[in-house]
Amino acid sequence: MKHLLSHPNTLTLFRIAAVPIIVILMLFPTRVTTFLAAIFFSAAAITDYFDGYLARKFGLVSNLGKVMDPVADKLLVSSAFIMLTSLGWVPAWMVCIIIGREIAVTGLRNIIAEKGEDLSASNLGKYKTGFQIAAAIPLLIHYPFFGLDANAIGWFFLWGALGFTIWSGVDYFVKFRNLLKS
Repeated sequence: MKHLLSHPNTLTLFRIAAVPIIVILMLFPTRVTTFLAAIFFSAAAITDYFDGYLARKFGLVSNLGKVMDPVADKLLVSSAFIMLTSLGWVPAWMVCIIIGREIAVTGLRNIIAEKGEDLSASNLGKYKTGFQIAAAIPLLIHYPFFGLDANAIGWFFLWGALGFTIWSGVDYFVKFRNLLKS
């Protein structure tokens, strides 16, 4: 019980709580609401680093955190990309690949955990997440600000995210293919 509301778990729960705020802001896309959605998304995304860091540094690793941290990440990124698709700002096929990979790898990670293998995120998975976040922020902003074309920046990172999404997904399944045979 003492770890339930520890700082890392609070940060994870903040990430989950940010999702409906981002969704609501994106339901009414204006220069202001999309910018605010990008701010909330950015703040929530940065908590992914800090919750893990705090949990390890202060020995606050908990079962709630182990389960909810990856769920919070997937909720945050998936909801942002779904909202971008609903507005026609990102093609659905790209979002299907991104979310499909997340679901497939989550299933694989459940098998890996059941077999007692290491569940640590690979470097490719970390790059994938970084590119997805780097793509989502300017794509959420959508409108030009300070002479910068947010969409062009977002699309650059989105193509990188798509590449790392596919690459890291294939890597997971190749790396753990022996677990799938048994």
